[in-house]
Amino acid sequence: MPVLVYALQPFGEGNPQLTKPRSIMLTLVGIGIVAVVIWQLTIPWHERVLARSKRVALLQELQPITLKNCVLKRFGSRNDGGYLLCDNLSDGIQSAYSYGVGVNDDFGCDVSKRFGVPVHQYDCFDAARPTCNGGTFAFNNQCIGPRPETDKDTRAFDTLQNQISRNQDAGKRLILKIDVEGAEWESLLATPDAVLDQVDQIAMELHLPVEVSKRAETTIVVNERHLEMIRKLKRRFHVVNLHFNNFACMLKADPLPAWAFQVLMVNKRIGVPDPAAPAPAPFNALNAPDNAERPDCQLPAGRSS
Repeated sequence: MPVLVYALQPFGEGNPQLTKPRSIMLTLVGIGIVAVVIWQLTIPWHERVLARSKRVALLQELQPITLKNCVLKRFGSRNDGGYLLCDNLSDGIQSAYSYGVGVNDDFGCDVSKRFGVPVHQYDCFDAARPTCNGGTFAFNNQCIGPRPETDKDTRAFDTLQNQISRNQDAGKRLILKIDVEGAEWESLLATPDAVLDQVDQIAMELHLPVEVSKRAETTIVVNERHLEMIRKLKRRFHVVNLHFNNFACMLKADPLPAWAFQVLMVNKRIGVPDPAAPAPAPFNALNAPDNAERPDCQLPAGRSS
């Protein structure tokens, strides 16, 4: 280092012994600057490629198929809060569960009336107690989670398995609706396969985290736990419908048009795939924008990644 500093002194400009180390130093500095620029450009590029590859992998896992024995019907609200189910495949269920309720549970009410079963509602964030004229609700001031616990605000959480057991529904055929703002991933990962076997259909809204990069770019994050959960469910369920929530539309998260989306999964013990139907299944007209006043953001025809 003293040699390089000395080589920069003005009186050394005419001295060939000092000019040489100076030129070497300047070359090294130039190389260093170029290396830093390349690093700053290539690292974010590699990160973007990796992030996109995970989003592509998730979308590929979520490609819906057509069931030849399923008659789809919309249950619940016309817009936000409505979900598709196979109307004809769950006659004989004995109970239903609705996670994430809020001020109304039109979906749960329609399910209760259609199948003649009680709907066990779980929500520890909203004190509202929805009612259902002609149906049966059993509200629980508790949330679903991967383990029994109480948070710092004294909200209670428990597992799907424990909640089903507490309601004496172990071994019974069920319908499950879940919309819990991101808690669904770990909660369903923690659910034993034997419990999932009870569930005829899962209507759920999945929520992915949104991240702001160092360059102030906002994007959707998909990690291995998200992929693991979907693959776990797909061992027992068919993906039958996929609809993106237009409250959550996002640019620069290709190929996902939004960070929240509804998925219908139908148990393989009751759903029969139609091998003659186009794959992936075409977008179903029963889907509707969650926000009727905003532009929609669904996938292009064909759902290509």
